[in-house]
Amino acid sequence: MFARLISIAALTCSITCAAHAQWDPNNGEWGKTESTDLRVMTWNIRDGIVSTSTRKNNGFTNWNALVHVVAALKPDVLILQEVGDQSGNGSGSGADSVGELEGALDLFMYGGTDPFVGGTVTSYVQMFDATYDLPYVFVSNISDGFNRNVIMSRYPIADINGDGQSQFSNFVLIPDAYQNGGNGGIRDFMHAEIDLPDEVYLGDMVVGNAHLKSGGSSGDLDQRLRASKNIAYFLDYFFNGAGSGIADPNAKIAFPSSSPSLLDEHTPVIWGGDLNENESTNGRKGPAEWLARAEQTGGTDGTDRNRSDSVYDAAAHPINGQTGTFGSSSTNKLDYLIWQDSVAPVRRQFIFYSSGTGMSQSKLPSPVDVFPVQPLSCSSIASDHKPVVVDFMLPLAPVDDCLPDWNNDDSLDFFDVIGYLDDFAAQEPAADLTEDGLFSFFDVSLFLAAFSAGCP
Repeated sequence: MFARLISIAALTCSITCAAHAQWDPNNGEWGKTESTDLRVMTWNIRDGIVSTSTRKNNGFTNWNALVHVVAALKPDVLILQEVGDQSGNGSGSGADSVGELEGALDLFMYGGTDPFVGGTVTSYVQMFDATYDLPYVFVSNISDGFNRNVIMSRYPIADINGDGQSQFSNFVLIPDAYQNGGNGGIRDFMHAEIDLPDEVYLGDMVVGNAHLKSGGSSGDLDQRLRASKNIAYFLDYFFNGAGSGIADPNAKIAFPSSSPSLLDEHTPVIWGGDLNENESTNGRKGPAEWLARAEQTGGTDGTDRNRSDSVYDAAAHPINGQTGTFGSSSTNKLDYLIWQDSVAPVRRQFIFYSSGTGMSQSKLPSPVDVFPVQPLSCSSIASDHKPVVVDFMLPLAPVDDCLPDWNNDDSLDFFDVIGYLDDFAAQEPAADLTEDGLFSFFDVSLFLAAFSAGCP
């Protein structure tokens, strides 16, 4: 028994003591500071995940580079653009169907026999961490003939606003206020409602994903602005009720036509994607500003829950401070995350890429540091875009009782840890602390963190 207690004590320290030491990029630690922070990552992956790819192996390939980065950064919610383009991948023509892309994403996470090109997938995320999972996947049913957008989540996608839908790929507006009608642009605006575990978080969350029109012509600029205005209006009027207390108060949202309940005060909307315009150099009020602030900057029509302005990220590479997300430029930022900061304050925001000023192999997170041939090139092999990552401090559920006092004897000792681990091993429902239907590292981490913190 004594030896078992010692081993449990070591396990407790290995998780709870490290919980506050997961962010140290200079020493290769790029994880969350707190396990309850919710990490959202947006990434344009330049055709790297597609069903017809013949490069799903542990080689010097874009598929494998994407696997290494996702396994290293472990977002709780991952939003992707330029997914499923067979033409861009050089392995087919047109876009994957929804079903084909769902199959490709399954191979990306779990590996297995490849039904599309034959053979076995030898590069997949869970090869590097079997406890990390994004089991809930929403593939947009709208494409531009080549690309689709994707949302992947650690937590279930479920209807949280009572409109009978947990996800959809677009909306249609009738002209009103600052928008002239239409939808979210050439590649749509998709969103998913995500049901967070009640024992951990006070509310839930909604995640949106956009990939606006590329190009610098006047028509391209107009399309991006029109789509941005439409998305801003939809977010404010559909989820916020435009301050009226009811969804779609002006009856200008033609689709979806159902009338949801407004989100509660603890449930933020977080959205982003490839906006294809650098807000700091475009010389106008561009997509990021419209999506965050709507018509009046600093006014009372913003997209935050209280109708103030939302916030778009100011993420930078933590080693060298560079802000560029596209190509080799250190400043050309096209990719953004935007959020309702009155509901979802931020602990950290950053851009990840494996090369650049100040980077070395010792500063790369695992498993990027073992990417074959040239680990520092992993990001550039993965995509011409760089991921933007934000760790949110969502409102936490109150602690009504002492969770770590597992045997309810009004004292915290090793018997509580033993009792929890026994229930975890037996897959007792009470031990699924994240309520995601899985028994994983995250459940144990939550318990041990609570045990380390003690009871009020």
